[in-house]
This record gives sequence, structure tokens and C-alpha cells, in this order.
Amino acid sequence: MAESAACPAFQLGRPRYDQGSFFGRLRHFVDIIDPSTLFVSEKRLKECIKLLDDYKHGALPPGVSDVQLWEAQKIKQAIIHPDTGEKIFMPFRMSGYVPFGTPIVIGLLLPNQTVVSTIIWQWLNQSHNACVNYANRNATKVKIAALIFCLKCIIISELSPSPFAASANICNVGLMRHSELSEGVDVLDNNGNVVGSSRIAARHAIMETAFTRVVLPMPIFVLPPIIMSYLERLRFLQSNRRLLLPIHSAVCLVTFGLSLPVAISLFPQMSQIEVSCLEPEIAMATDCKVVTYNKGL
Repeated sequence: MAESAACPAFQLGRPRYDQGSFFGRLRHFVDIIDPSTLFVSEKRLKECIKLLDDYKHGALPPGVSDVQLWEAQKIKQAIIHPDTGEKIFMPFRMSGYVPFGTPIVIGLLLPNQTVVSTIIWQWLNQSHNACVNYANRNATKVKIAALIFCLKCIIISELSPSPFAASANICNVGLMRHSELSEGVDVLDNNGNVVGSSRIAARHAIMETAFTRVVLPMPIFVLPPIIMSYLERLRFLQSNRRLLLPIHSAVCLVTFGLSLPVAISLFPQMSQIEVSCLEPEIAMATDCKVVTYNKGL
């Protein structure tokens, strides 16, 4: 009884937590970026996929709980690409974003940066972001475009790394998703049926994602320097300077790990928009007053 009260009934393909509240979205995205899924064995992955297939076809073995089903779905979504059905390369999974991205964050925060080092670290950062979002699709084009953008914005990097990173992140979103502005994104009715492709919804999705990318680096560039300025005054670290880099790395890891789910939880992944705000052809294709679209990450 306690388990069923704490765990909602399983729904295939649906989020476990309420996406209408920030706290629900936060718990959802904490699940998505959970690095423990990086260590799931091939045997365990196959068991999870089979369990979900059994549920889909109504052949679920007796005694399987909702908790087990939610966990199986979490593991599958963390590892398997939803479009291709193939395993996502580990560093490019959302669950690998923090562990594999932390060394880049540390590089971005290293003191006495030169123009060349700033370009290299920002290129690595934006390339990693692109690969995580695209999971190896169109990644090469984005790498080149991100490098060009870094060269153009080098004057900003000389002023402060935080606005530079935010600007590069916004550019990255535009580069990866520029086709959506001309082609639109699918909008769904209350039953999950596609009623059309909307360029207006695409603009909303890109703006929401861009705002998320602006918020994401703020704690990373603000908190570690403040924390380290305090820690460096401790007598223990003054007499053990070799520990500064490992401690700095740990502070960056914790800050990065906390700021990521908070930033991506600002907006629901499946956002809603009134049909009256969309193109006339969308309004003619459905009786719904509100439709949903995938904002993306």
C-alpha cells in the first residue's frame, strides 16, 4: 500500500511525475540525467526492454510492480534513441552530460585564459552540447558552426566568460534547430494526434530552450569562484595547494549537476499553446483550444 501510494500507476511513454509543476519537472529531469544509468549492463537493458514490450502487448508477468515498470522505462529512455532504436553513445546521453561535461566546465573556469584556450574550450563545450542534443545527428555541421561563432564573439569572451557562454549556447540552439523555423514543429491534440506543423510553435520552443541555455551557465560561473575564494583561505588548503584543483573540480561537478536539472525544469518539455495563436490551418484542423508541442532540451 505504501509503495502504490508513493508511486503513480505506470503509463507507457508518459512521465512519472506531474509536469504541471516545477517540482514535478525537476524530479522528472533528475531521473533523466541520473548518471547511474551509464552503468546499466547489456543484460539489464534487454530485461527492461522486454518488460516494457510485455506490458505493451498485455503479457506482463505476474507480480511486476509499477516501480519496476517506471525504472525499466527510465533505463530504456536513458540509453536507447527514441527514433532509431539504437544505443546512444555514452558521452552523448543526457545521463552522461554532467560526468563528461564537467572536465569542459573546469576548463572554461581555469584562470588566465588566453584567446586560443577560450576558443578551444568553447568549441568543445558547444560541440558536446550539440552531440548530446542530436545524439550524433548533424553533429559535424554544428561543430564547425560553433567554432565560427566563437571566433566572431571573441571580444565578448575577453569581457566575461558567462555572457560569452550564454551567447554561444543561444547560437548553438539556433544552429541546431534553424530548420524548425521554416518547417515548423508538430503540434498534438488532447489525444496525442498530430494536427499539423507550426512555425509559430517552433519559435516558442526555440525561445524557451534558448532561455534555458542562458540560465544554465549562470550558477556554474558564479558559485565555484565564490566557494573557492572562501575555501582557499582555509589553513588546510593553504598548506596543501595541490588539493586546490581536485576540490575545484568537485565544486564544479556539484554545481553543474545541480544547475542542469533546475535550468531544464523551467519549462515543461511538452509545452502548451492556444490554437488561436497558431496558423489558421492548424485552427481548422482541430477542435481543441489548446495543443501541445515538444519544446526539446
